[in-house]
Formats: sequence, structure tokens, C-alpha cells
Amino acid sequence: MSTLADRLAEVKARIEAAEVASGREPGSVKLVCISKFHPASAIREAYALGERRFGESYAKELAEKAEELADLTDLEWHFVGHLQTNKAKLVAKAARVVHSLDSATLARELSKRFVAAGREGTLRVLLEVNVGGEAQKHGASPSEVPELLAAARAEPSLEVVGLMTMPPADDLDAAKRVFSTLRTLRNVVDGGLAELSMGMSGDLDVAVAEGATYVRVGTAIFGERG
Repeated sequence: MSTLADRLAEVKARIEAAEVASGREPGSVKLVCISKFHPASAIREAYALGERRFGESYAKELAEKAEELADLTDLEWHFVGHLQTNKAKLVAKAARVVHSLDSATLARELSKRFVAAGREGTLRVLLEVNVGGEAQKHGASPSEVPELLAAARAEPSLEVVGLMTMPPADDLDAAKRVFSTLRTLRNVVDGGLAELSMGMSGDLDVAVAEGATYVRVGTAIFGERG
């Protein structure tokens, strides 16, 4: 049986190999360890191995884990799931980065709740884009991105840093097309978007080749979810 340390090392080696293969600077891709449905003890184990970025998909789970792990003061929480506005308070209180901003209404609510929580600085956000137009997925359409970007940038407590997408599952060719499209979109919208959040356990290698700066990896690190 492989250990968490073994699996984490393997994922990091994959990222490094993908960086080298695509001619990118080593260390240019940031790993977010997706810890949803895994206990806080697993996060502590990964933290002890040097990881600092952890991602959750559910607001309540994020809030509970952030409280339980409050002693790890340099842990950086990322929220990566679909967020309803009535749960924005929980995320704005704990997260440093939100990867799934998909509406102007959510932007306003996150900004308001971030201020109400008394937090300093800004909340970094990425706009979620439904590149493939899949009905079961959330996110703005590519054509809606400029309007959403303007709405998010109008909120003083938010800092828009990039774009995020999720490709069709189990189809690397389709994933490559989706990732390439997101990179093109990032390059043509109004400047200043440095980050591309794309790529998970099964397709991170393709994502890195297409310009990902964040990869979101859960199963390949923590194992199957309970």
C-alpha cells in the first residue's frame, strides 16, 4: 500500500516532468491539494510534508476544517466548488482563494462578507468558465467573461487573478481542447489575469502543457474519498 507521502511525491514528480516537457520554468505550477471528504488529520499529514495549499468544495466542510486546523497559521485555503450566495459568508471568512466565481451576484456577496469578517487585504478569485458548454457544469460562458470580469473588478475587496475550468471527464483530447481554449480566453480578455486553474488527478499533465498555473489534485494524493 502506498502512503500519502509516496502519492504526494509521485504527483509532484508528474508536475515537474510536465513542466520540463513543455519547456516551462520548474516550480511555475502550484499544487492545490483537494482535501474534500478527507479528515483534518490527512491535511495535517500533508502539511507536515510541506504542503500549504488545500482545497475544499463545500462551504460547511471548509468552515469546519478551517476551525479545526486554525493552529496551522500559514495554511492557505482554496475554495474550488460551486458556491451558493447563501454560503458565501462561510467561504469569505476562511478562504484565501476562490476558484469558482461565476456571477456578479456572488461577487457582491463575497466582497460584502469578506469585509464583514474583518479580514485584511483582498480575497483572490478566479472566474469559473464553462468552456465546453456542458449543462451539468457551472460557470460563465466564454462570451460572458468580460461582463463578469468587470463586475468582479468593481468589488474593492476582490482581486481577480485568473480563470478556472473543468473539462469533460475521462477524455484527454477534449480536456486538451478545453484547456487550450481557456488559455486563449485568458490572453484576449483585459490584461492582468496571471492564473489558470485547470487540471486534476487524471489530466494534470495535459493541463500543465496547456499553461495551467494551479492544478487541483485530490484522489492521486489522498486516495479515494470516503
